[in-house]
Amino acid sequence: MQIKKSAKVHYVESLLLAAAGVSVHGFSTRHEGVSRPPYNSLNLGLSTLDSSHNVEGNRSILTRAFGARYEKLVTVTQVHGNDLLVLDEPNEDFSHFQKLECDGIVTNQPGVMIGVCVADCVPVLLLDPNKRVIAALHAGWKGTAEGIVRKGVEAMVGFFGSEPGAILAAIGPAIGPCCYQVDTPVAEAFRKAGTQFESFAQAAGPGKWQLDLVEANRNQLLRAGLEEGHVETSGFCVSCEKDLFFSYRRDNGETGRQMGFIMLQGKK
Repeated sequence: MQIKKSAKVHYVESLLLAAAGVSVHGFSTRHEGVSRPPYNSLNLGLSTLDSSHNVEGNRSILTRAFGARYEKLVTVTQVHGNDLLVLDEPNEDFSHFQKLECDGIVTNQPGVMIGVCVADCVPVLLLDPNKRVIAALHAGWKGTAEGIVRKGVEAMVGFFGSEPGAILAAIGPAIGPCCYQVDTPVAEAFRKAGTQFESFAQAAGPGKWQLDLVEANRNQLLRAGLEEGHVETSGFCVSCEKDLFFSYRRDNGETGRQMGFIMLQGKK
């Protein structure tokens, strides 16, 4: 992945998704917005204590930078679960979905920008360039343990006829294992789900582990049928990169949100 600029907005672009040539996408940084500290400056999260006017202004900046219509930016109320919103028909205003409680969006509708907001959790973008289907998924530790990215792949297959081997995945900037320590309840949640917790978590003392959420989701995508070369990771730890990204843990909860977003090009 690489940092690029569209209009005035700096963002992280997936080389894998860009090469497919059918979408605009990215993972936003914290720069070029209107929010004041501690949300400075491109805070895209409506769940923060930042002014809603600032967040709406920032979302307008983002959509304009990528040629999207503001009213066709679709986000939801994320609750750290694994439920998905599937959009399979045209609509002129998607704002009513903002209050829907789920953690992923899947669609085949061109011109609709779907996004998930994060400040440590893992944003995952999926693209099937053959069937022209996209997904944006929010994977915190709970969503990861409950298989949110696997469910995203299953929705693309079940609703739109995608083949897992054709799906491309971009796993965006998230908190790295260097900065993310978890305890026994987290470990037990993963083990209960039947995953090999120790394959992406390193012991850090009695009842403590350094958890690699990015690797956990990459592993889940491969087990869902994606090819190894079809999964790209960013290499950024949002907690380490204070100048680039918001981090909930690093900033003790007083921080903004970046967004992983994707939109199919063309008209239907």
